Amino acid sequence: MKTEQALCPACVDKTYAFDRARSFAMYDGPLVDAILLLKFEQITPLGTWFAERLAEVVRGEGNAMAADVVVPVPLHRQRERERGYNQAALLSRPLAKHLRLPHKAVLLMRTRARPDKRILSLEERWESVRGAFATRPGSQVDNLRVLLVDDVLTTGATLDACARALRDAGAKSVLGLTVARAVRNPMPNSSEW
Repeated sequence: MKTEQALCPACVDKTYAFDRARSFAMYDGPLVDAILLLKFEQITPLGTWFAERLAEVVRGEGNAMAADVVVPVPLHRQRERERGYNQAALLSRPLAKHLRLPHKAVLLMRTRARPDKRILSLEERWESVRGAFATRPGSQVDNLRVLLVDDVLTTGATLDACARALRDAGAKSVLGLTVARAVRNPMPNSSEW
């Protein structure tokens, strides 16, 4: 008998535009350092290792995480130019290979840069991504089940904004998958749990 998984209040209320989100682990301890290495030092083998773990998460969910395509959460072109890579693509590319799915890094784009401020409040996080993503002109999204990949789910705002853009373009479903998940209530104006 499978035990019921704990759901955040936003998931219970179905507030998000994505259908479900799963993470490999909680954003805590040594995992924080590993994600920072992936994010700022481009440790590609670490991305491959995380991708293997994420593939296990997807397989463990069965049909609930069935997808047609794997898409990384995009960086704004200026940020990607500065960094030289997108850390989400370091995860999504090997994940797509493990799952034998097409990898479509160009399907989604960030149209507005993230504010320069390093730490954002919950409200600022939601506001900074609202309307900040769009599908690329000419992209075929109709009826696709999209597996959207990122490094950390903090509030769910980024996955939500990406999912809204994908759904507006005709995606059948959007599933979020991250290496880590912050331990907090993801909705603005609500107390932490």
